[in-house]
Amino acid sequence: MRRAILVALSLVLFAGVAYASVNQWAIRHDTLELYDASRQRPVTVNLAVRRDIEMRANAGMMTMPVAIINHGYTVRSSEYSFIANVLATRGYLVASIQHDLPTDAPLSQTGPLYVGRMPMYERGMANILFAIGELKKVEPQADYGKLTLLGHSNGGDISMFFAGRHPEMVTRVVTLDNLRVPFLMSGRQKILSFRSNDWKPDPGVVPGDELCK
Repeated sequence: MRRAILVALSLVLFAGVAYASVNQWAIRHDTLELYDASRQRPVTVNLAVRRDIEMRANAGMMTMPVAIINHGYTVRSSEYSFIANVLATRGYLVASIQHDLPTDAPLSQTGPLYVGRMPMYERGMANILFAIGELKKVEPQADYGKLTLLGHSNGGDISMFFAGRHPEMVTRVVTLDNLRVPFLMSGRQKILSFRSNDWKPDPGVVPGDELCK
């Protein structure tokens, strides 16, 4: 029994070391400090991409799929690196965009759907469009017309809002507890949403069970 436990612990330790090595050497991380002059607004983008995939794309051998991660309110975009690493390992060019700045007005916590939050959703959409425009200059061998959007909480609402306004650019939306923006029902995008029991969405955000099927 003791030997089995030691073997199991050794395997876990080996897997941890291997994962850290992959993150350090196989995946390239970069931070782009961009500035949108039209809105006079800085936009920070954390990039993650597998080095060998990037090399193949730069050689014209492939086109990288693109995933964009949108953070939750008060959470830094860099805190989702554990998701970015998984996606980068699978061949995605991953961009985590910082939507909130210390100088921004606080998020409205009251009122019905969209009240007080529409400017934040529109700002997030503008950030995504601006970041894509800049990424095309540094990573041209990527498919920016078939985006996978991922978002947590308010970032999930931004993801759903963007997909609703630019459905031609989005193929997949993954959210964790988006509470305000209703799910897209056109059937053009695949949607995966993780829901907790602690946070209840506004009426009409999540379709009923039969419609979800």
